[in-house]
Amino acid sequence: MNRPAALFPLFAGLETLPGVGPKAAGLFPAMGVERPRDLLFMLPYAVVDRRPVASIRSVSPPATATLAVTVLGHQPARRKGGPSRAIVTDGTTDFALVFFHARAAQIEESLPIGARRIVSGKLELFDGVAQMVHPDHILQAHETARLPPFEPVYPLTGGLTLRTVTRAAQGAVERAPELAEWIDPALLSRERWPGWQAAVQAAHAPQGPDDLRPEAPARARLAYDEFFAHQVTLSLARTAFRRGKGRPSTGTGALAARVLAALPYRPTTAQTRAVAEIAADMGSDRRMSRLLQGDVGSGKTLVAFLALLTAVEAGGQGVMMAPTEILARQHFESLEPMAQAAGVRLAILTGRDKGAERAAKLADLAAGRIDVLVGTHAVFQKDVDFHDLRLAIVDEQHRFGVAQRLELGRKGAQADVLVMTATPIPRSLALAQYGDMDLSVLDEKPAGRQPVQTALLSAGRMDELVAHLRQAVAAGRRAYWVCPLVGESETVDLTAAEERFTSLRAALGEGVVGLVHGQMPAADRDRAMADFAAGRTQVLVATTVIEVGVNIPEATIMVIERAETFGLAQLHQLRGRVGRGQGASTCILLYQPPLSEGAERRLTILRETEDGFRIAEEDLAMRGAGDLIGTAQSGLPRFRIGDLERQAGLMAVAQSDARALLAADPGLTGPRGQAVRALLYLMEQERAIRLISVG
Repeated sequence: MNRPAALFPLFAGLETLPGVGPKAAGLFPAMGVERPRDLLFMLPYAVVDRRPVASIRSVSPPATATLAVTVLGHQPARRKGGPSRAIVTDGTTDFALVFFHARAAQIEESLPIGARRIVSGKLELFDGVAQMVHPDHILQAHETARLPPFEPVYPLTGGLTLRTVTRAAQGAVERAPELAEWIDPALLSRERWPGWQAAVQAAHAPQGPDDLRPEAPARARLAYDEFFAHQVTLSLARTAFRRGKGRPSTGTGALAARVLAALPYRPTTAQTRAVAEIAADMGSDRRMSRLLQGDVGSGKTLVAFLALLTAVEAGGQGVMMAPTEILARQHFESLEPMAQAAGVRLAILTGRDKGAERAAKLADLAAGRIDVLVGTHAVFQKDVDFHDLRLAIVDEQHRFGVAQRLELGRKGAQADVLVMTATPIPRSLALAQYGDMDLSVLDEKPAGRQPVQTALLSAGRMDELVAHLRQAVAAGRRAYWVCPLVGESETVDLTAAEERFTSLRAALGEGVVGLVHGQMPAADRDRAMADFAAGRTQVLVATTVIEVGVNIPEATIMVIERAETFGLAQLHQLRGRVGRGQGASTCILLYQPPLSEGAERRLTILRETEDGFRIAEEDLAMRGAGDLIGTAQSGLPRFRIGDLERQAGLMAVAQSDARALLAADPGLTGPRGQAVRALLYLMEQERAIRLISVG
C-alpha cells in the first residue's frame, strides 16, 4: 500500500499554500517546516485576545484592544518619516491611530472621515494621551467575522511575518482530510477527544489561553497520535525481532544454586523478580528483547550472571558486551568469583587480543569450550563464531541503538537479548526510547550497601579539603578526585586533570596519587586503575572515564571538582562509585560560586536523595528529554506536539494500545489497521510500514 491519495496535498510544495512565494518557502525550513504537513504540527504557542470592547475606558494600557470607531479627522506628518495621525472616537473617548513613514493619501483612503471602522492593535499612553501605533487590523464594519476572537501566535524565523505564517498554517489546515479513526474507540470516548481533522482545526483556532495547554482535548489527542505512531513503529520492530523464532532455553537451576550458596547475602526481591522475568522469556519460543534497568549499586551484575547461567544450563553459551575495555575487564573481574563457584568456563575477548592467543580463544569459543564470553564490540567481528549462542547481554544501552541490537541478534540466529543500563530513566523516556523492549526494573539496594554522605563545598575551601584528604590517606582510606569537563575538547580537560594531579602529588606525597584519563594508552590506563584497586596508590585523579561501572569497594571518598558543570545523572553515576564496600562513604561536590539557579537546584537534589529514579525525574523536568540523554546519540524521537515530561501517562497508554492492536491484527489489515497505516504515512513512519508482516 502506498501513501493514501487523501494525504497528497499535505506533502506538496510549500509554494502551493496561500501567500507563500519562493522566497518565503526558502525561509520555512529553518523552523523544521518543509511541507504543508509540517505546519499542521507547528501549533500556536500564544493567543492575542481580539474580542471587541465597547470603549478604551475599559482597557488598561499597554494592552491589545479591538474597537468599533468613527474617523473624526487627520493630522498629516510635519516632517518626512514623522508620525501621521488619524483621530477617531469610540463614542465616548477620542484617541489617535499613529502611522510612521506612511503616505497621507493612503491613510485617508483606508480611513475616510466619517467612516465606521473596526481597529485592533496595541493601545498605549503617550504623554498621558491614548494612541494605537500601526494597528494590526483595520476592517470595514461588515468584515468583523474575519477577525477571530483569539488570534493564534506562531513561532517565527528571520524574514517571516506572523501574517505569512498564519495564512500558510490556515491553508494547511484547510487541506487536512477527514481520515478513518485509528484511536481505540473506548479510549476516544473515555478521553472525550475530537476526531483527527477536528483536532487539527481546533488546535489552530484556540478559543482562549486554556486551549494552549497540553491537556486541552485537541492538543492531547494530537500528542497521543504522535506517541501512538511511534509505539506502533517500535512494536513492529519488536515483532520483526521476535519473528526470528527463538529457542527455548530452560535452566536446571543447578549452577545458579551454587552461585547463590556462595554469596554472603540474599538477593533482593527486585533481583529475584527480574531473574524470574528473564528466565520466563528465555524459556519461551519467542526471542527475548528485555531492558534491565537498575540504579547505581542495585545488583545488575548478579541478575545478568544468573541469566547467563540459564543459557549455560540449557546447553548453550552466553556473551556479555561492554562499551569500553575498562568496563569489559571490570565485568570479567566481578564475574570471575561467581564463575568459579558455578564451575563454568569464563573468558574475555577485547581488541587487545592478538595472534595465537586470540586464535586459541576463537577456537575454544567455536568448539563450545568457553561457556561465557565477556568482551567489547570486538565480539561483533566477522571471525568470531559461537558454538551455540543463547543469550547476549549488552551493558550501557544509550551507546547502543536499535540497529546494533538487531546486529547482535544476528550473531546467534536465535539468541535472546538483554540490555542493561545503570542510568535510571523516567518511565516515559524508557518507553519512548526502548518501547520495543520489555522492562525489568531493580529499584532496591542490596543489603550491606552503605548510604553515601553528600556535602557541598565552595572551591574557596580547597586547602581545608586537601588537609582532610591528607588525614584520610594517612588513615588508609582511598579517594577518587574527578576533574571538571572544561570544554568540548578533551585536551583542555586533560590539562586540568594533569594540573590537579601535580598539585595533589605535591600536597600528599610521591606515589600516593595516580592519574587516569581518556587520552592515555589503554595499557597505562589499566595499570593506573589496577594500582588504585590494589591500594598501591590511594588517590585517583580522573576525568569522567570512571563514570560508569568502575567497582573498587575500598574507595570511600569521591571529590567532584566544579560539580556545577555536570548534569544530574552524571553526578549520580559518579557518586555511585563509592559506598560499595563496608566503610562509610562521602561525596564532596566542589563548586565555583556564584551558582546559577539550575546548578543550585541540581546540587541540592543530589544532597537530598540517593534515589536514582527520583533524580532522573527531576533531571527530566529541568532539562527536557532531548538533553537528558543527548539527542544526537539518544535514539530519542523528536516529537512536535507530544511533551514527554508533561504527558508521560499518554506514552504508557500508547504502548499498551499499540501492542494490543498488533497482537490482534499483526498485518494491520483490518479496518482499524488500515487507518493506522494512514497514520504511519502521515507521521512519516515509512520504516514501520516496511516492517509490517506479510503473513
